[in-house]
Amino acid sequence: MCVLPIGVYSRKVRKSARNVQNAVAELSSLMHETFTGNRIVKAYNLEKAALEKFQEGARRFVSQVMRVVRANEIPSTFTEFVSVIGISLVLLYVAFHPKIITPGDLIQFILSIVLLYKPIKDLTRLYTQMHQAAASSQAVFEMLALRPTVIETATPAPLQAAGAEIRFENVDFNYDDKPALRNLNLTIKAGQMVALVGSTGSGKTTITNLLLRFYDPQRGNVRIGGVDIREVAIKDLRNQIALVSQDILLFNDTIRHNIALGRAGAGPNAIETAAKHAYAHDFIMAKPLGFESIVGEKGIALSTGQRQRITIARAILRDAPILILDEATSALDNEVESMVQAALEELMKGRTTICIAHRLSTVQKADLIVVLSEGRIIETGTHAQLLQTRGTYRRLYELGFSEGQEQAQPSPDLAVVAE
Repeated sequence: MCVLPIGVYSRKVRKSARNVQNAVAELSSLMHETFTGNRIVKAYNLEKAALEKFQEGARRFVSQVMRVVRANEIPSTFTEFVSVIGISLVLLYVAFHPKIITPGDLIQFILSIVLLYKPIKDLTRLYTQMHQAAASSQAVFEMLALRPTVIETATPAPLQAAGAEIRFENVDFNYDDKPALRNLNLTIKAGQMVALVGSTGSGKTTITNLLLRFYDPQRGNVRIGGVDIREVAIKDLRNQIALVSQDILLFNDTIRHNIALGRAGAGPNAIETAAKHAYAHDFIMAKPLGFESIVGEKGIALSTGQRQRITIARAILRDAPILILDEATSALDNEVESMVQAALEELMKGRTTICIAHRLSTVQKADLIVVLSEGRIIETGTHAQLLQTRGTYRRLYELGFSEGQEQAQPSPDLAVVAE
């Protein structure tokens, strides 16, 4: 009789423990969104709505926790109840049949039951706790069971990216069932600056993701200096590429540490020199602790422009032969952008640069402009050449310029088309 409730409630424990993990994840996500987006919450008077969502999430969490508590405690209580009933029946039987068992045997029997009670209760609790732990760790084991789609080669070939051209040969790539690139053929010569232009979803970021080998193409090859990057050690490949992304990521550490991530073992002089080239040195030294200032979570203690200049300093410190710019100056005001643009132009000298361009002012300086649409290259050429063809690039140009004069800011349509 004791085994049946243990089995039933163990299954309940497993299910409830899984729901507790989901409730904790939802509650944590809600709290993170609310705290990081506190200005939006305040600006739109969403305090009441945010509080109600939190209370609802907390109620779900408490409800699932109480389910686990009940499922843990009921089997133990039931075991005690059954034990008392069993002893009572034995005593009742002895009372009506006093000659069957001696007083000594009765005492021995009762003591045996008492001594067995705690181990049985502990085993019951342990069994339910094991089910709870199994449910809680299920997501972890599922993640550990995942196999990477990018496989490291057992015998990596050496890679020398300096002075080497980059080639995409007949590349096809899908995100699940969604096509991203189709029969892409692109050659980027050493030291060349190539700008990628196209609408959202045209495949610009996918090209850089394949070069960094975050993914492997389903068909075709990506080569650097004639070497297929799948034959190169991933660490060696990424050591020769510097990335400055529009999505700024700084760690909750010092400014010095965030810049030093660009190159392991970099000394203080190299870090400060990189900061000067990124026009970040002045604002860093204006802080009380200078390079030892903590930037906060995701760099919250710095302005957007300051955070971007820190990431540019990191890329400068890396001193890699290949540079990827994902609209590195998009978050800067005009004055700061001009300074950082000058630093980037100095950085790009002698390096192969791929620029995902959102602004036509950046595109015009490229040695080669590649216009993408639905994962295919539809136009290539310089700024002047593409204007003469009167194709997609010319349309983007006309959206961003008026009567041949550059506007102070691109039109809203351009922000959508050339994202």
